[in-house]
Amino acid sequence: MKILVCISKTPDTTAKIAFTDNNTKFAGDGVQWIINPYDEWYALVRAIELKEAEATTVIHLVTVGGADCDPVIRKALALGGDEAIRINADSHDSYYIASQIAAVAKEGNYDLIFTGKETIDYNGSSIGGMLAELLDLPYLSLASKLDMADGSVKVVREIDGGEETNQATLPVVVSCQKGMAEQRIPNMKGIMGARSKPLKVVEPAAVDALTSISSFDLPPAKAGVKLIPADHPEELVRLLHEEAKVF
Repeated sequence: MKILVCISKTPDTTAKIAFTDNNTKFAGDGVQWIINPYDEWYALVRAIELKEAEATTVIHLVTVGGADCDPVIRKALALGGDEAIRINADSHDSYYIASQIAAVAKEGNYDLIFTGKETIDYNGSSIGGMLAELLDLPYLSLASKLDMADGSVKVVREIDGGEETNQATLPVVVSCQKGMAEQRIPNMKGIMGARSKPLKVVEPAAVDALTSISSFDLPPAKAGVKLIPADHPEELVRLLHEEAKVF
């Protein structure tokens, strides 16, 4: 079985957010970059678990980005990926990214394609669905559990008010979320082995982006805290009514 895991580079959640070029670009200087947690903890680790259960399974990684993505890809290889493909393009357009990954997936003839449910920087949750449409494959989103048997997958996914179980015949695209697997840390053997694993760089397919970023805005600064004496409940009621507008 061949598995393709989509990997994205995202800022660490503790990174200080700032923008440049008239608020049209993210300021990446001094930022700690990581593998998008949904891609790493759930999509990649579940793929590794499937490989551990069936030794003939091969895990390929794919990402869209420049050379600054290489350290992130090497970490994913250290965790357990067999080889990686970096599509040499820099874009934040979901359709463009999905189209680039689809071009790689068509050539690779993969049985199972994993994505994280979303990236923690843009929270778009759109790549998986677009990828499935471009490949004309079934799409199972928000999967929290996945089992395989007889050329098909059984997926448990969250819905409003509960869960549902879906089944689909391979090949299939699945977006993964919490519950799919448990986070792992690369061991020394994996880190050393990742240095020699193939990391292929390919040029992007000719695809036009459908969107562009006009500007970024930071959320408004939080207002200061007002402390109300315990013996003045009427003032608390007034503030909640007139300023907080909670009733």
